[in-house]
Amino acid sequence: MKGIDGLPIFPVTASSNSEGHLEIGGIDTQDLVAQYGTPLYVFDEETLRSVASDFQLAFGSRYANTRIVYACKAFANVGLINLLSKMGLGFDAVSGGEIAAIEAAQVDMGSVYFHGNNKSEAEIERAVSSGIGRIVIDNQHEIDLLERVLERLHTRQAVMIRISPGVDPHTHAHTTTGVLDSKFGLPVATGDAEAVVARLVKSDRIDLMGLHFHLGSPIFELEPYREAIDIVLDFAGEMRERHGFVLHEISPGGGFAVNYLMADEAPSPEAYAEVICGALQEGCRMRGIELPTMTIEPGRAIAGRAGVALYTVGAIKHVPGIRTFVAVDGGMGDNIRPAIYGSRYEAVIANRLSEPSTAMVTIAGKYCESGDILVRDCDLPAPTAGDVIAVPVSGAYCLAMASNYNSNPTPAVVLVRDGESRLLRRRQTYEDLMTADVMRAEPSST
Repeated sequence: MKGIDGLPIFPVTASSNSEGHLEIGGIDTQDLVAQYGTPLYVFDEETLRSVASDFQLAFGSRYANTRIVYACKAFANVGLINLLSKMGLGFDAVSGGEIAAIEAAQVDMGSVYFHGNNKSEAEIERAVSSGIGRIVIDNQHEIDLLERVLERLHTRQAVMIRISPGVDPHTHAHTTTGVLDSKFGLPVATGDAEAVVARLVKSDRIDLMGLHFHLGSPIFELEPYREAIDIVLDFAGEMRERHGFVLHEISPGGGFAVNYLMADEAPSPEAYAEVICGALQEGCRMRGIELPTMTIEPGRAIAGRAGVALYTVGAIKHVPGIRTFVAVDGGMGDNIRPAIYGSRYEAVIANRLSEPSTAMVTIAGKYCESGDILVRDCDLPAPTAGDVIAVPVSGAYCLAMASNYNSNPTPAVVLVRDGESRLLRRRQTYEDLMTADVMRAEPSST
């Protein structure tokens, strides 16, 4: 692959410089590796800003009353949250830990939505105490916990309920969430969703503001959104007639896809917005429902393309007639997606972009699993030890699902812009891995 200028799987600032090296945010990746080491995750600030702006314009121009909240589960830390907040984004949190990071970033907690299918009472109390904007109710048990917390704190809380419309978005089974056979949401078909509406409209401390659904991720098709919006609006109309429910807010969740491979064709923010906004406006008009506030939750779509993972090549194993394994110093500990989802990525040699491809290789990680494969069968210049492999579209659901498997530290994360780099998260040390260990070796008695 000669150069990467303009390729849709790399950050918008990525280019091949005069030395044939990958450059991101005006910085040679070789310089980043020399300064921070590998594995290293590089986030391009301009790409983050560009994609966030694309979503704001695409949805805001078609549906003025739109809120955009970033799904922290894709990847977030205090620095990134602070940056995205300054871009005008709110946040979708799914744990007490994410809420704590959002608080540490000094974000307006009124812009935060708290999701999850099994929130603890302690998490709910922290969320309510923080002044969180919305809690998205997933089940009856959660209502019991929330009411107890609200009674104890002598306060009220605005909520939405997450319903399951029974729509299949045709994505991976592990990330399909809007069907009946899912741990998430209150099914419309079983009557569970109606039972919660009937309960909440009578609550003295809970303010039911609207309905939320999430179909899954990544969703490359547009029609499932239209179908689900019709089902949810039908449900809203029925709840209005039976229980006096007023739909003030609605959320179609997120799930917006990105291009991982050059052959992928993910819909643009404009394409998603055209279908979602159009379906909502037409559906409300037909049912006599006043247009509600809409909240969308892009996570992968904002962070994915902005992030590039850099690894250093070590051992190379040739298996004649079968394949060549190129081992790098990361793997499933920082990107488990290929192992659990069968996800596919592209790769380049960051220090040899101008050279032609001469070998088909499989990029393997360093972890003690045969399934620790990052990129299978990719064409590259024949790699040698010390080369730097760059894997694009690594900004979402890589670091967020990272582990310390084999007691390996998690990578450093840097943010680049206009020729400058800032450390978002330092590399873990071996000492970090043991900070929570309470029982330590006792002095020898001999």
